Amino acid sequence: MSEDTHRQGKTIDDLNEGDSLTVNESVSDRDILLYLGMTNDNNPLYIQDEYARSMDYKAAIVPPVLLTGIITRSVSKLLPGPGSQVVNLSVNFILPVYHEEDVTFTFEVIKVDDMKEVVTLAVTGVNDDNCRIVDAVVMVRPPAKVALLGNDENESAEVSV
Repeated sequence: MSEDTHRQGKTIDDLNEGDSLTVNESVSDRDILLYLGMTNDNNPLYIQDEYARSMDYKAAIVPPVLLTGIITRSVSKLLPGPGSQVVNLSVNFILPVYHEEDVTFTFEVIKVDDMKEVVTLAVTGVNDDNCRIVDAVVMVRPPAKVALLGNDENESAEVSV
């Protein structure tokens, strides 16, 4: 079993307002085709450039749910990390993202609510031209501090992100 199997994200005690993360991403044609195949979403706006141009876009666009997936994946893997649960998500898609376009997402902890054991993240995505393409607010329940297999009962997991 790999060591990563038991990796835990940051707990609420490890998070502070102002903590941040930057993620650079590009959605490939392959990613889009996998999404379309899995969901049976056959919107021509996502795969047909000619159709997209007839709708006043430069080319076929990335399905917005794939951008949402990048956001939730980053929460699950990086901030707070493994063991985190998204409890509320609000997303505003400002501009379309085109296939293979680079997008930079910035995540910032804007609130730590110890009572509810929830942190709030503000997320902003910008494209190659530094234009905002997406804004989001994500409420996340970070993982609870737990003792991992092989650790002493009173020893909690060390987390590095």
